[in-house]
Amino acid sequence: MSRTAQYAGYVALVVTPLVLLASAVAAPPALTTGRVTLGGGVVLVGGLAAVTERERALDASTPSGFDRRDARDAAAVVVGAIAAYLLSVHAGLGAVVGSAAVGLAAGLAPTDGDVAAYCGSFVGMASPAVFPGIGPIALAAGVSGLAFVAARDAFGGVGGKLGTLALFGCATTVALTGFDYAGGAALPWSTAPEIVAVAVVGAVVTVVLSVRLDLGAVVGSAAVGLVAGLTFPALLPAVGSTLATVAFCASFVGMSSTERLADERQVAVAGVLCGLVFVFVSPALVGAGGKLGTVAFVSAVSTVGLNELYERTHLRVR
Repeated sequence: MSRTAQYAGYVALVVTPLVLLASAVAAPPALTTGRVTLGGGVVLVGGLAAVTERERALDASTPSGFDRRDARDAAAVVVGAIAAYLLSVHAGLGAVVGSAAVGLAAGLAPTDGDVAAYCGSFVGMASPAVFPGIGPIALAAGVSGLAFVAARDAFGGVGGKLGTLALFGCATTVALTGFDYAGGAALPWSTAPEIVAVAVVGAVVTVVLSVRLDLGAVVGSAAVGLVAGLTFPALLPAVGSTLATVAFCASFVGMSSTERLADERQVAVAGVLCGLVFVFVSPALVGAGGKLGTVAFVSAVSTVGLNELYERTHLRVR
């Protein structure tokens, strides 16, 4: 990819979370001190990591043209999106199970297109109330596929990156076509304790599966999503669907590499933040694919930023 394309990929990963957070701020209920503090803190700390990432992203590789690998990955994003949408909507499995099934199949397949296909599966989580058919899904996935290729070197190893690229494609398609997001009420903050608890467990279990058991990030995350999506709604009919969504969302935090989040303790911190951000953005961009991954990305980047802030402050104190 050229420097221009690389920069565009970096910008997509920075702007998309800001759009989600801004939409959450603009959505009811009215702003409170707690909501302002959470949103502002995430932007400031995450912004530190984003600034640090800029040079790393643009200097990571020698610029090149769009090659066969890029074309293959972009196509895999589209295929993953369509497959997940068919499983979710037409087969009636729901968004979590549909996406997780695609991710698990891709992760276990003897090919190297699993990451791109998993990215596409997040586009396929979009609600039919937003994209009522395969055509719009394919369009959104095409945009995400190009962003996936352009952002290859940006924020490497940060959990939630794939979902952020998926939301970029969905939000861009909504803006270009005149489709609209689905309706939905904000989650009450009284649900935050159980949501945070599930998020921490989901994130930590994923990193154990992916890193400690060496299953890989895609298989680890997909396994958590599939188990949560199949068991939580059956065991807890009233809240199981929401908690399954939270667990899947947090599993994307657990996809972070150890170079970004060094151990389970740091992943757990990001999991706490993931649960809080999940509640915060619940009324925003409802029904868009990739929203869960963007929540995870915001949480992981903010935790990386906290680590960098601590290291800089600690060095100065010493």
